[in-house]
Amino acid sequence: MPLIATTDRLADLCDRLACHPFVTVDTEFMRETTYWPRLCVIQLASDEEAAAIDAMAPDLDLTPFFALMADERVTKVFHAARQDLEIIWNLSKQIPAPLFDTQVAAAVCGFGDQASYGDLARSFAKVTIDKSSRFTDWARRPLSQAQIDYAIADVTHLRTVYKALKTRLEKTSRLDWLADEMRTLTSPETYEMNPDNAWERFRGRVRKPRDVAMLMELAAWREREAQAKDVPRSRVLKDDALVEIALAAPMTQEALAGLRAFPRGMERSRAGADILAAMQRAAARDPQELPRIERERRNGGAGATVELLKVLLRQVCDGHGVAARMIATVDDLEAIAHSDKADVPALKGWRREIFGRRALEMKHGRLALTLERGKVVALEWQEEVEAEPPAAAAPTEDAVAPG
Repeated sequence: MPLIATTDRLADLCDRLACHPFVTVDTEFMRETTYWPRLCVIQLASDEEAAAIDAMAPDLDLTPFFALMADERVTKVFHAARQDLEIIWNLSKQIPAPLFDTQVAAAVCGFGDQASYGDLARSFAKVTIDKSSRFTDWARRPLSQAQIDYAIADVTHLRTVYKALKTRLEKTSRLDWLADEMRTLTSPETYEMNPDNAWERFRGRVRKPRDVAMLMELAAWREREAQAKDVPRSRVLKDDALVEIALAAPMTQEALAGLRAFPRGMERSRAGADILAAMQRAAARDPQELPRIERERRNGGAGATVELLKVLLRQVCDGHGVAARMIATVDDLEAIAHSDKADVPALKGWRREIFGRRALEMKHGRLALTLERGKVVALEWQEEVEAEPPAAAAPTEDAVAPG
């Protein structure tokens, strides 16, 4: 089956696919030498056909594909959709909808936090995925038939996986749970690479306001450089060098050159001058306007609470058949240990119903954990209703009247 390489053939394909209730979608891309992912191949399938599109074909207009992705009558099914959606967003400024991510759905159904496509294909389609073309250079042309077949297999078996997971979600009334998870994947903010937020990847490496300011300015500069040159961040400045510079806060070429992780001679380049300028801007920032990074406040009580919350989380996940990370992270548990009103997903929506409410009850001594035949069991404290006192007996002849 050859790659679709003309706009007319792509339009005909998308017209046919738009007549179906769902299409499975996957992409092959390269980003080892670029900042922005380079789209190479698009795979699409309905119940009746499957095809691969040469996204690098000269003069190919992807408008019909983007129109299909925007068609709200057709559910778009991906596995681990985030990178695919990032590519589509970068090229069209739209996000496919409605969306169904089989990796997220698998987590909701209890298959673990990051179930692989291969594992799900084995479980539901009873096939083993051929990984011989896994490390293909998808930008090189021509692609062999074996490479094309490998790419198309990613959407053919996905049809079976999708149907099986959707059936499970319907039977367990968890389609709303999945919809809740899709909100993050379908939010444009998830894919907007704002340089001013680049420092957050290193949030755990700094504490002092001065260090935060240096890191914010330096990370933003690196992000803008990488975007403008379309090169990986590490080509501009490696992570370890970025953090070392932020913590050392050099203000001169000599101080910059003296840092171990800093590339030799780079201090005399335009990049070196830009880095020193970023340090000057950071030094001038008002500490009161910087994000606050609170140190972890661990004490014996909070630490014990977090450990108990972990056990409760596992008990709830086992009981409901859902992956633990879908409900709460360790950071979430620590936040709950410190505050009943923590702004974490575990205390909202369906997560609160199955875990958050019980977590707060345990934190305040209204729920206990015990073992029964090797299994963790939660015992909820029941408030006793005070019995009404018995009605007074009618006085008898032997009763003594009050004097």
